[in-house]
Amino acid sequence: MSKIKTTIITGFLGAGKTTLLNRILTETESERVAVIVNEYGEVGIDGKLVVSTQDDVVELNNGCICCTVRDDLISAIHGLLRSGRQIDRFVIETSGLADPAPVIQSFILDEMLSARLQLDAILTVVDARHIERQLAQDEAVEQISFADLILLNKVDLESEEHAAQTERTIRLLNPLAKIVCTSRCNIEPREILDIGAFDLKNILNIDPFVLDDHEHEHDQAVSCVAFKETSPLDPTLFNGWLSRLTQEIGQDLFRMKGVINFANEARRYVFHGVHMTLEGRPGKPWMSDERLTEIVFIGRNLDEAMLRHGFLSCRMPLPALAS
Repeated sequence: MSKIKTTIITGFLGAGKTTLLNRILTETESERVAVIVNEYGEVGIDGKLVVSTQDDVVELNNGCICCTVRDDLISAIHGLLRSGRQIDRFVIETSGLADPAPVIQSFILDEMLSARLQLDAILTVVDARHIERQLAQDEAVEQISFADLILLNKVDLESEEHAAQTERTIRLLNPLAKIVCTSRCNIEPREILDIGAFDLKNILNIDPFVLDDHEHEHDQAVSCVAFKETSPLDPTLFNGWLSRLTQEIGQDLFRMKGVINFANEARRYVFHGVHMTLEGRPGKPWMSDERLTEIVFIGRNLDEAMLRHGFLSCRMPLPALAS
């Protein structure tokens, strides 16, 4: 039985991992791809942003697959393999705070995974605009160090000189990986799939103890705050609050993302943010029974009470709703 090729997509928060995943799924419509999406918070946003597909999409929320939900990752893969469904490849999108080493370990040491799956490559997406600040976090360093292929993303937002300096910084952390500069992860599938780039010997040179049993510990100052709300939001109040928030605590906001239910809007509003950079666009139309705002903040020393108060203040006033 031939092994199923598996690609791991990693990278720090907001780098563009889900964008890359969507490109892969769009360009491999003739294949049956089993997708596992891992999010750090209990409210999963990325799973809702994956393009409509016939493929199996499994969401693992409320923890990283390098630690608290690592057993869930193994169980999810076991379940998909035992389901009898045709699977041509696996693609796993890790949390932005995941350490790739324990994930690699799972594929090497678990008997079923090592017998049935073949790690093809670890793809790390790097945010050209914010990576220098993000390298203060151990996870960002590890994600680059263990990569087989690095996508230096969002280069269109930076000068050529800055992008070149960032590439030199990356090369110091990982002398072996191929580096490709991209905008919105625009890359041909043939450059990232079936490339046979993973080599355990290289990984052991980076970390001789990668196969030893050890637990990944996250920075205790980093946390996730998430809210759900059924009442529609006022777009003017929401955008004003978000702008003020990024100005006040943007340095500590690693990631913001949400699917927003704006009053009197037929389509959901999808927004993303990294530090003080915000981007939003209309999404899919709402179905009559699914209007719900879900929003997630990941950052350092977050004040949940302050965030909750600001978020709830964006609800549409009742008289306006009645009219």
